[in-house]
Amino acid sequence: MRSSIPNLLTLRGRGGSRASRGRGRAHPEAHDTTIQGTDTDAAVSRLSAVHCGYLTDPYAQFFVSAGGGPPTRRLPIINRGTYTRTTALDRLVDAFLDGGGQRQIVSLGAGTDTRVFKRFARGETEGLVYHELDFEIISQKKLRIVRGNPMLSRIMGEITVSEDATCWSSELGARGEYHCHGLDLRKLVDADESQVLIPGLRTDMPTLVVSECCLCYLATEQAAAVLAYFHKRIPSLGTVIYEPVLPHDAFGKVMTANLAARGISMPTLDSYPTPADQEKRLSEAGFVGAVKAMTVEEIWRKWVTDDEKARLDSLEGLDEVEEWELLAGHYVVAWGSKGLDVKAWNELLT
Repeated sequence: MRSSIPNLLTLRGRGGSRASRGRGRAHPEAHDTTIQGTDTDAAVSRLSAVHCGYLTDPYAQFFVSAGGGPPTRRLPIINRGTYTRTTALDRLVDAFLDGGGQRQIVSLGAGTDTRVFKRFARGETEGLVYHELDFEIISQKKLRIVRGNPMLSRIMGEITVSEDATCWSSELGARGEYHCHGLDLRKLVDADESQVLIPGLRTDMPTLVVSECCLCYLATEQAAAVLAYFHKRIPSLGTVIYEPVLPHDAFGKVMTANLAARGISMPTLDSYPTPADQEKRLSEAGFVGAVKAMTVEEIWRKWVTDDEKARLDSLEGLDEVEEWELLAGHYVVAWGSKGLDVKAWNELLT
């Protein structure tokens, strides 16, 4: 097994800056900074997939420093992984929004994720309330980029910054509203009912909490407490989680060693090592409706049509088929709900 196995954690397009979740260790600030760097990896991988034709995302270019040259090109299996994860989460988000009526999305560790811009630019978001949470340094960076880019500024409209500068928001009229919070997720762990840590969070509408390689950087108990924060407050709630699995086989050991070499640890990987464990995790957290976990490899086989696979293969070709199957088999998308009409999600499984 090659020690240079590529890592789908760099695919996060929320993966977001995982700075807001570190394990309590001797130098937590240093660990937070290391995790923040994964957002740069994610933005580069997203732009690579766009540049190579896998994805359409006119906003990805604004979150990568070009340096005067062409975009960095990732390996074909990385581009395929970016595509599969991104389209899978888009499909689940679409299914949630198709439920009708006002809806709310909360993206944990959103970083430089561009999904919010695509949503509001299409104008298909009537009444949508969209929250992004990440470390303050990342939310401020996103604010600077949006303000400095005419295309993004047109989408987001007039921006209001909170008095303490930890949150910036956009009121988008009939399209909805957007809030970007500079918040360390660990502050949600011991929050009491009287604390308003997420200004603008609605508890009276169906809500989807999305974690793309975010909660995995928290201690297991902290990750569970973050989910519980929303579960206790919002009656109609769904969640979608993207994380690595299978750390104990030969491939998984190399994968975790690669991450450890970068100073990155993922406590939930040990706590929920299999897709079945991820399903159990959500069920025990109270998400008992439409609970399911699928590996990226399974999603590729079942959700991507033959015609689309042929299109993607024509872009670069893929010689490392066995390596792709191993790599994609070690990442999972898991979802579940409580108090939601999950018909659309159930249909994804047929």
